[in-house]
Amino acid sequence: MSTPDDLPLLQIGRPGQSTDAGGCGDACGCGGGDDAYELDPMECGLDPDLAALLVNAGLDPVQVEDIAHLAIEEDLDQGVDVTTVATIPEDAVATGDFTARDAGTVAGLRIAEAILSVVCTDEFAVERHVEDGDRVEAGQKLLSVTARTRDLLTGERSALNILCRLSGIATATRAWADALEGTKARVRDTRKTTPGLRALEKFAVRCGGGVNHRMSLSDAALIKDNHVVAAGGVAEAFRAVRTEFPGVGIEVEVDRLDQIPPILAEGADLILLDNFTPEQTREAVELVAGRAFLESSGRLTLDNARVYGETGVDYLAVGGLTHSSPILDIGLDLRENAPEDAGEARA
Repeated sequence: MSTPDDLPLLQIGRPGQSTDAGGCGDACGCGGGDDAYELDPMECGLDPDLAALLVNAGLDPVQVEDIAHLAIEEDLDQGVDVTTVATIPEDAVATGDFTARDAGTVAGLRIAEAILSVVCTDEFAVERHVEDGDRVEAGQKLLSVTARTRDLLTGERSALNILCRLSGIATATRAWADALEGTKARVRDTRKTTPGLRALEKFAVRCGGGVNHRMSLSDAALIKDNHVVAAGGVAEAFRAVRTEFPGVGIEVEVDRLDQIPPILAEGADLILLDNFTPEQTREAVELVAGRAFLESSGRLTLDNARVYGETGVDYLAVGGLTHSSPILDIGLDLRENAPEDAGEARA
């Protein structure tokens, strides 16, 4: 039996998907349009080395570039950075250090680079001090960037918005992963994500030691109470999905122990235990006896995470990872005297 992690997670905008699903926009370096998805993602407007790092992280460079342009265009609102243009000479160059203000787990460094790179069109060099997924301490340098000062300050807030947001998600996820260490349970996200940022936020969950649930409604089936009502019963809903989409994994939500045996008989891949107590969860684990994967949802807190993990359940579904995690405070500080060379790594 394949694990839920083995199910294909198609990223929004990934080459090969229908253009109706999103992806290249007019501002994208590959030009967008109906033929955009026939291009190699490495041929988009980002630096090839940076694009390769994004691909290795499971991200789509096309989508990241779109988000970068959207963030900058939103901040400029068809104008210019009036404060920076008025106070900084056009040819001034500076080095800035992205520095953690608090301890946590960092995520989104390469995405921050991508955002800056669409602003810094002339001079742009980076020095990478840590990697996504690293635990960092307050005061630790994460990334140093040398660029024209105007460009660096214009892109500062857009880059920090994403970097702080994703690092906050990774930090929260790491706390759950640490709480579950030594058990078989893994913390898992949901689709409760920020519109347009799902792939990035789920990437941050991975950086924090969590695993991803489905990326979209088309990846896998999750039969919940409203589907059961509409279909006339849980067995009817399950059979309808299996008939219509025979190759898709099916997860079924239950809120009582007596609902489990008929679902097992139908061949459910995964069962979602909704608002079960730890005792009820342990009973469900014994009842299922490895015939399906089990996921706990509801009643979960960081304080009781280990209690649930020790029941033998496979996953803890925590929507709060992406919808409620506070940011990790990260700042950008310009050096008073920028060095001649910011480092070997370039983006």
